[in-house]
Amino acid sequence: MGTSGDIDVRRVYDGGVRDGSATRGRRVFLVDRVWPRGVRKEELRVDGWVRQVAPSTQLRRWFGHDPARWEGFCARYRAELDEEPEAVEELVREARRGPVTLLCAAADVEHNNAVALRAYLLERLGA
Repeated sequence: MGTSGDIDVRRVYDGGVRDGSATRGRRVFLVDRVWPRGVRKEELRVDGWVRQVAPSTQLRRWFGHDPARWEGFCARYRAELDEEPEAVEELVREARRGPVTLLCAAADVEHNNAVALRAYLLERLGA
């Protein structure tokens, strides 16, 4: 099997995500440290909750979803991801097997941990 590099990012609050109709592949992972507000666990179809790859509370607070801090957030987040090789490798293996969807609760669809994680994983895959 080659490198798929087929990784999507979706918000848990977007239409079709909770029932799985808006996600591709059978491997859907929540990548936030805390469970999304207003979403019951039985409502969200996920194959795993990989908290280890979520940014630390300290980093999330520093970032504060401020686009001006995006580059700094990405650099610091990558350093944190480097400290979680087993969890990262689990996602890399899944992406090699087929499409993966990373779920997050962030309101900003361009500047969030799932977007940064996707870029990191694609680099690891060599895509």
